[in-house]
Order: sequence, then C-alpha cells, then structure tokens
Amino acid sequence: MDIVILGFITAFFIVLLATPSLIKVAKLKRLVDEPSEERKLHISSIPTIGGIIIFAGFIFAYSLWFPSEDRNYFYDPYNDLLSAFDQFKYMIASLLILFFIGVKDDIIGTAPLYKLMGHMLVAFILVLMADVRIESMHGIFGYDILPDWVSILLSVFTYIVIVNGFNLIDGVDGLAAGVGFIACSFFAVWFYMGGDIPLTLLASCMAGALFGFLIFNFHPARIFMGDSGSMLIGAVMSVLAIRMIEHDTSLLPELIRGIPTPVLAMTILSYPLVDTLRVFLLRAINGNSPFTADKNHIHHRLLASGLNHSKTAFLVYSLNILLVIFNSLFLKMAPTWAFLLMLLLAAVLYQLPGFIRTRSSGK
Repeated sequence: MDIVILGFITAFFIVLLATPSLIKVAKLKRLVDEPSEERKLHISSIPTIGGIIIFAGFIFAYSLWFPSEDRNYFYDPYNDLLSAFDQFKYMIASLLILFFIGVKDDIIGTAPLYKLMGHMLVAFILVLMADVRIESMHGIFGYDILPDWVSILLSVFTYIVIVNGFNLIDGVDGLAAGVGFIACSFFAVWFYMGGDIPLTLLASCMAGALFGFLIFNFHPARIFMGDSGSMLIGAVMSVLAIRMIEHDTSLLPELIRGIPTPVLAMTILSYPLVDTLRVFLLRAINGNSPFTADKNHIHHRLLASGLNHSKTAFLVYSLNILLVIFNSLFLKMAPTWAFLLMLLLAAVLYQLPGFIRTRSSGK
C-alpha cells in the first residue's frame, strides 16, 4: 500500500509544481488555443500542452515506484513478476508513441492518417504483445470464451473507443481530467482489493497526476490537456478496463465479487462511452462524418441549459459516482440484464438534467 500512496503523491506534486512554469513557457512560445471557432467555449488564449506535464508526472511516479523483485507485492499468482514487468515495458512503449503523436498534434497538427497509424501501432503493442485482451464476455448475451480473432478485434475496438471517448469529452474545463481522476480512483480501489499492486499503482499514479492537473484545468482553466493528455488518459483507462474485465475476482470482498466485471468497467467509464455513442449516432442520423466536430455532446447540452463550466463538471462527476455506487449495490444479477440496465440508466441519467432544465427554461 505504501508505494501506491507514494505513487499518487509523487505524480501529484510533480504536476502541481511544474505546471506554472509550463504555462509561462507555452504563453511565451504561443503554444495556445485561440477562441477562433464557434464551438470553442473559452474566451481567451489558453495553453494546450498540459498533456506534457501529465505524462511527465505519471511516467516518473510509475517508473520510480514500480514494485521491485525483492518486495512481496506478488502474492496473487495472477500477477507474477514476469507478467508485471511485461506490462510495465509495453505500457511505457505505448504511451511514448501516443505522447509524441499528441504533442505534435497539439503544437502543429497531425494528419488523421498518421494518428490512425499511431493508434493501430499502440493497439498492436497492447493487444498482441502485452496480451491486454478481452478474452471472454462473461455471460453477456450468452457468450463466454471468445475466439482469438474476435478477442483481438474487440480489444482493439475497446481501446479505440475509450481513447476517442476521452478526447471527445475534453470540451469543458476540468471535465476529462475529473472524470479520469474518478475512474482511476475506482480502478485503484478495485485492483487493490483484488490483490494487484502493479495495476493499483498504475491507476494511482494517473489519479495523482490528474488531481494535480485539475487545480489548473478547473474553471476558469489556465491550461488545457490537449490531445497529448486525452490520448494518454484514454490509453491508460483502456488497459485498466480490459484488465478489470479479465481479472481474477477471488480475492475481492463478497460485497462486490458478484458484479460482472465488464459491466463494472463500463459503468466506471460510462460518461465517455455514453457521450461517444450518442454523438456518433446523432452525426450518422444527420448524415455527417462521426469525426466531424460539433456541439452535440452531453456537456454542451448541460451548458445550453444554463449550467456553467463548474456546475456541468460537478454534475457529471456526481452522476458518474452515483452510477458506480448503484452498480456495486444493485447490479448483482445475470450479466446480460446487468449490462442492459446499466446502459439504460447511464443513457437516461446523463441526459436527464439537461432535458429538465431546457424544458423548464422554455416555459
């Protein structure tokens, strides 16, 4: 437990202490986002390279406190030393690729084809080399063990959806960082109770980095995370989610052992998943490309209903936490029904406040 806390504290203070200097450098070099487009919600020039400091704090803390061979952190056979080190080296390699792609995109832009190639390379490393794969549906829709080719395709799809999900929700001050912090906190607690210290550390270090960044990113934001930050968060979340789905649950407390792991992972990441599904469907219905930027996100609807940035972010945080708690207490049922109920609750709950406020203001 000590390295988990130390990892969080280390990442937090690196981001907290280094971000002011990064903001000054970014403004000096004009590495900022101008409020030049209609869909932009800020009214002044804001640095866009916050992902650099999130990456630095996270990677430094994760590398510094990664469990060593001579300490008894591997009491669960599921997490032997060899697999933990494999996870470490492949994670670092993958995040370095995403970091450089994201920084380039934040500063001078990156062609969509090159970004796609980078994502496919990262997916190849994580899914085929690190074996971060969804191997079973755990009874959802009657499916259990998946054929290898289905497992690979589903895992790559999961990675792409989660990474893009965090990129898409980074539209309100503090939203993506806050949702990421909450998700990492839940993942860290779950993996710790499940006896997996390396993955607990992974989640804890990211939580620390995001908590430090939130101080500067919450409304009014002094810095944005940019693509370098959102892609980094999404990649880490995809690994944590897939590992949770396939994790041994025998060490978990009985209170949460019966929750289908795919449903719990989706609940923890419910906001980016629901928002991504919603905007892609709306764009398809309107005949637009799924990747065309617009103001149809749930957080845009909440802002349009009269909420400010801070209230919008806090509302999404609260709904996310509420869904996870509800899942933990009440969704110990057949996996298919738990999955469908979670999807319905998330879809309704995230859109209901904006709908109610819009109807009320229209009367």
